[in-house]
Amino acid sequence: MKVIRANSAGFCWGVERAIQVAREEARGGERTVYTDGPLIHNSQMMTALGREDIREVGDYQSASQLDLPQDNEKESVVVVRAHGISPKRRKYLQNLGLPFRDGTCPDVGIIAGKIKSHAERGYDVVIFGDPEHPEVSGLLGYANERGHVITNEEDLHKLPTFNSGVVMVSQSTMFTHEFKDLSLQLSEKYPALVILDTICGATKERQSDLVELVNDGADVIVVIGGKHSANTRKLAKLAASYDKPTFHIETADDIEKETFQSFKCAGVTAGASTPEFIIRSVCEKLKTF
Repeated sequence: MKVIRANSAGFCWGVERAIQVAREEARGGERTVYTDGPLIHNSQMMTALGREDIREVGDYQSASQLDLPQDNEKESVVVVRAHGISPKRRKYLQNLGLPFRDGTCPDVGIIAGKIKSHAERGYDVVIFGDPEHPEVSGLLGYANERGHVITNEEDLHKLPTFNSGVVMVSQSTMFTHEFKDLSLQLSEKYPALVILDTICGATKERQSDLVELVNDGADVIVVIGGKHSANTRKLAKLAASYDKPTFHIETADDIEKETFQSFKCAGVTAGASTPEFIIRSVCEKLKTF
């Protein structure tokens, strides 16, 4: 089987930075690093980091109180996940009495800053994203209770009437075309709407590269990444929209030869939290079919 791999498959720079921060703080296992929720959305990579004593604590949305071990003989440090957290959560973590390091993706930090500056000036903030995603949960904390999350047109119509300025931003891993469509609809009601396209460059590049896989002749698409990974799920959804058989997998163990017997060319892409060793193993296995 011929395999075409997307150029953008694998870690984005924000994920690479978060991993680097955690590893720097772990010092090769000399210190225990506690990440508030999963550092990135890839369980295999989190398992690998666990061998360096980088441990995930808390919950998926970084909302619960942390029950940290009291009998740890090593020095410990708390690291903020790549998805970011709310100001309230940040204060809570800093008050735990442990060294604190921020692994928030700088792109997410920029979105938070834009939300904060507009909310402080009296704007209502509309965030296009998944209300259950930890990035969105964190961003809402910067809106000073003026934040509203929408996922689709139905949510748009349920928004309250705004009497002041309105700004619209996006979770960093959403579809560009959906953001444009919803922001256009909202601007019809609020002509002075401030539209800030905060979808990150890595997300846009992955979506563009996926289209190239289709154009280059892939008759099946394999998307590699964690089931919780928003950008990976978006890639799988985009591939399916081109009427291509699409498989969202986490590792090479998820694919079987029988499933791919009728295909000649597989297009392979991966989410921003998918490590290189997994992508390589999937490509190598597909080539044997």
